[in-house]
Amino acid sequence: MKKTTEKRIFIFVCTAPALILLTIFMIVPTIEVFRMSMYKWGGFSNNQVFVGLENFKKLWNDMNFIHSLQNSILLIVVVTLITMVIAILFASILTREKMKGNSFFRIIFYIPNILSIVVIAGIFSAVYDPTTGLLNNMLGLFKLESLQKLWLGDQQIAIYSIGGALVWQAIGYYMVMYMASIASIPESFYEASALEGAGRIRQFFSITLPLIWNNIRTTLTFFIISTINLSFLLVQAMTGGGPDGATEVFLSYMYKQAYTNSSYGYGMAIGVVIFLFSFALSAIISHVTKRDVLEY
Repeated sequence: MKKTTEKRIFIFVCTAPALILLTIFMIVPTIEVFRMSMYKWGGFSNNQVFVGLENFKKLWNDMNFIHSLQNSILLIVVVTLITMVIAILFASILTREKMKGNSFFRIIFYIPNILSIVVIAGIFSAVYDPTTGLLNNMLGLFKLESLQKLWLGDQQIAIYSIGGALVWQAIGYYMVMYMASIASIPESFYEASALEGAGRIRQFFSITLPLIWNNIRTTLTFFIISTINLSFLLVQAMTGGGPDGATEVFLSYMYKQAYTNSSYGYGMAIGVVIFLFSFALSAIISHVTKRDVLEY
């Protein structure tokens, strides 16, 4: 009995600091966001007026928010698909194929992940510069002047330019994670399949992909949430939501409403929608990608 009590005390002492920090910095602020979403408040006065669900009704008819939500969903879908496909493909090539410079390529691909998001924004702002930028100059070098664009100034393509920076930043990190999973697959699996006549492509889809699927499933949810956060930082640093709201995402729109337009309660209502959207999206992704875990 004494040992059981001592064990419980030890567990409590070890977990208490983490639980306290979680409560102070996560649970309490989240509850406060939900509470403030029901008030009309500028954020700088004591005049808080309870309006119930009025902020959410206003949000439903706010086309600027709808547009920012569309941009966020577009980035989540496009960036996730491109990043995951390239990361898995490169991880398989660098792990399975014997080629010179494997270590060099691993370092090169991983470097963007260790850079600050502000540095990445600066790099791509320079790359996308319409007159001195690398992208337009390269197109001009290959006599493709017709493809030269105002990459951050054209409303039709600006959001895709933001997506390009997000893809470049994320590929290396996920590639390294998938390389670790692929390297742990027993070589005998590939040798046995080769004896049966399976080629590289068949081995990839029949052995590699199924055996790292659990890792893909875990990283997919994490990547989607991080894309929501990083897209806000990139937009703030590169375009500020312009041109004319073309690159506005829902986190940047929330920030403007809460801290620039002095509509703090309305901004918190947007925050509640973002929280519920992220939670629901994670649950959907987890359910859709659920598979039986393969063991080896």
